[in-house]
Amino acid sequence: MDAALRAIAEPRRREILRLIGPNEVPAGEIASHFSVSRPAISQHLRILADAGLVEERRAGTRRLYRLRLEGLSEIQEYLAGFWSGRLNLLKAAAEAAERDGRTAVD
Repeated sequence: MDAALRAIAEPRRREILRLIGPNEVPAGEIASHFSVSRPAISQHLRILADAGLVEERRAGTRRLYRLRLEGLSEIQEYLAGFWSGRLNLLKAAAEAAERDGRTAVD
């Protein structure tokens, strides 16, 4: 998971993930959205693939990329762990405030 977190730390890679979305997208189409060279985008795609976030499929001379949902799920579960702890604290504070007859923001 460390590789996946390092991969999404770079803004251009996060944008690539958004562009791919639920579709299978050719590398050339992905590269057309950026002002950097195609080799630079290919390097970003390789890092995302090595991190398990995208899959590559070759169709003739084309390289098609799609999201690898398993890799994204690992990140989602990891980040959700931070929120669930905070939400439990908020819930406990709200319940305590209700027992004390005050609002949670008092």
